[in-house]
Amino acid sequence: MSTIASLQVGETGYISEESLDFIPLKLLEMGCLPGAEIELIQIAPLKDPLYICVNGSHLAIRKETASQIQILKSNL
Repeated sequence: MSTIASLQVGETGYISEESLDFIPLKLLEMGCLPGAEIELIQIAPLKDPLYICVNGSHLAIRKETASQIQILKSNL
């Protein structure tokens, strides 16, 4: 299974149910819920943080956190 950290810029995926225990409460409150579509917008110059789009909101998350959140890649 892939993680948010394994996405390439422009790729999308959906947060899997198995990730619920690893998603910090603050991200859950901002819409990073299982089933939500995630798009990797940009990677910072030093590879951390990652900029993602979730439900139309742009968020910056640490690569460490992104590597714990499993996703299902969409086939576009």
